[in-house]
Amino acid sequence: MAIQTDKQPAVYTMASKRNGTLYTGVTSHLPARDYQHKQGHGDGFSKQYGCTLLVWFEMHEEMVGAIVREKQIKSWSRKKKLALIEAENGTWTDLSGTLV
Repeated sequence: MAIQTDKQPAVYTMASKRNGTLYTGVTSHLPARDYQHKQGHGDGFSKQYGCTLLVWFEMHEEMVGAIVREKQIKSWSRKKKLALIEAENGTWTDLSGTLV
């Protein structure tokens, strides 16, 4: 996975724990968005279900492409989403540390 600190579109998945509740989103600045999830900012789904572990992300050149990919992943079955995470992060390590 690419390490990115500047603003760049990204699709990402947060989890409550290994094989727990999943939240997939899109952002223009992944480190800031990851921080917001971890601090419980907002009143949405990810806060309600404790999705604070960054377990997968994919950087994009354009926001349009990131949004298309987010919608594609959100339409997938849970099994397919889990396979995507497992393929790149089989230990479900919190990838926040790679965002320096």
